[in-house]
Amino acid sequence: MSTQHQHRVGRATPVTAATVTQRPTAMPIHKYGRYEQVDLSDRTWPDARVTRAPRWLSTDLRDGNQALIDPMSPARKREMFDLLVRMGYKEIEVGFPSSGQTDFDFVRSIIEQDAIPEDVTISVLTQAREELIERTVESLRGARRATVHLYNATAPVFRRVVFRGTREQVRQIAVDGTRLVMEYADKILSDETVFGYQYSPEIFTDTELDFALEVCEGVMDVWQPEEGREIILNLPATVERSTPSTHADRFEWMSRNLSRRGYVCLSVHPHNDRGTAVAAAELALMAGADRIEGCLFGQGERTGNVDLVTLGMNLFSQGVDPQIDFSQIDEIRRTAEYCNQMEIHPRHPYAGDLVYTSFSGSHQDAIKKGFEAMEADAAAQGRTVDEIEWAVPYLPIDPKDVGRSYEAVIRVNSQSGKGGVAYVLKNDHKLDLPRRMQIEFSRIIQAKTDTEGGEITPAEIWSVFRDEYLPTPDNAWGRITLRSVRTSGSDDGTDALTVDAVLDGAEAVLHGTGNGPISAFFDALASAGIDARLLDYTEHTLSEGASAQAASYIECAIDGRVLWGIGIDPNTTRASLQAVVSAVNRAGR
Repeated sequence: MSTQHQHRVGRATPVTAATVTQRPTAMPIHKYGRYEQVDLSDRTWPDARVTRAPRWLSTDLRDGNQALIDPMSPARKREMFDLLVRMGYKEIEVGFPSSGQTDFDFVRSIIEQDAIPEDVTISVLTQAREELIERTVESLRGARRATVHLYNATAPVFRRVVFRGTREQVRQIAVDGTRLVMEYADKILSDETVFGYQYSPEIFTDTELDFALEVCEGVMDVWQPEEGREIILNLPATVERSTPSTHADRFEWMSRNLSRRGYVCLSVHPHNDRGTAVAAAELALMAGADRIEGCLFGQGERTGNVDLVTLGMNLFSQGVDPQIDFSQIDEIRRTAEYCNQMEIHPRHPYAGDLVYTSFSGSHQDAIKKGFEAMEADAAAQGRTVDEIEWAVPYLPIDPKDVGRSYEAVIRVNSQSGKGGVAYVLKNDHKLDLPRRMQIEFSRIIQAKTDTEGGEITPAEIWSVFRDEYLPTPDNAWGRITLRSVRTSGSDDGTDALTVDAVLDGAEAVLHGTGNGPISAFFDALASAGIDARLLDYTEHTLSEGASAQAASYIECAIDGRVLWGIGIDPNTTRASLQAVVSAVNRAGR
């Protein structure tokens, strides 16, 4: 480069703020007002840290369910309830019993079937109308631990547009509703029920702070919280309006100004309209909240409720026990997908298919070196890798802690939203499909639903699976049917295989050799003119005991096509050969 050219480069105009100018749009910004800030100059929450888990309430069965295009069937609701219990949630909002018979019957079913552990409190929602309150309390008859959650709208736009009432009239609705809840609880529930009460001024984030406080105080005057008599005051961001910092200011202001604060469980219920619900919940905890309401994976109206999985795993990643078990994140995801009939995004924090996968070579190299450094550090300390602090680039947590491994995730990085089908097969038929087979079969199911429309039931999924992979005497298809299998070994480790079969409609005897029965079978197929090559193989048992059956899954390249097959048989060798036959037969359909 010449000196003159270097001089020209050196005098190039630098980029500054003055040379980068955003231009106004024609969007109607005049239609929208700014959120109201809180006068709280001595706020303390910015210096706080969350060092222990809050109380959690899952509202998947109520708030989450009512936001579904196709609300959960009773069976799917029970599946979700059982999952929440297994994970460790101790407060679960199970429905809106006065909204319809389905919700009422579900609440009755889990009480009458004794499905609720002794340390789990169920919650039910009601509006502040007497006939609805009575119906709601009636649904709890016989429950060991139960909470009635009453709400009414307190925000100015509701007072002006919906109810056309004054502040005093709206306050009286909350007060009268609380009194009715207490009266019907005394009348309907026995002394065996540990009964609690929750009140929500909706929408708290749009309600004037002084009025929200006034209504909550009026409710407490009726309930009379004291030692051993808690009240839950839930302050919902039913529509997220402000920055998380302002949300935290509102919580700190309420926490400071509530009387009888020692007997109040202050609960936060964020929605995600601005995309900051997780931050709003975490900052509310720093500002004094005791409890978080939300849904697994953020299910809920519009953009959703706050995501309980992300919140819990955020605590875990900072060395704080969330007191909820996320160790089998894929099982949680599959169940949620099955129950909600909605897919979890592949980039969803902690649970998505791709969240522990790096496609960049430099990222993969850094991760590899991070694993090697962890092993070296652990060895130097005379400890295991699981006993020292996690420090691997690009991986905020060890994927193994949630049932993943880095290698496994790389193999499934194209798998978004396949969990529902896989869950049905595993839950109903004990078949744990390999990930790539999940992709293959889910495409078959997708083609069926695209053609026929509507929901596909678990029974229909199983029917399609059997037709695709498992021919039966009533539904025989394909080039090969196994009759019997005989194997023998030699001193050099080679196995000889003889197979009696039906090939292309005629009885046949196939012979092959290899370093195992599967290898020998591929050799036997080659002798019959069938070009098949093994790509992947896995197996598991379907049950325990001497009569247990084995399921074998084999991925094959057959005449240039990659196909999976499955075999099920008490004999593992025969199951493996049947899996090969399944793939070969599929190639010929």
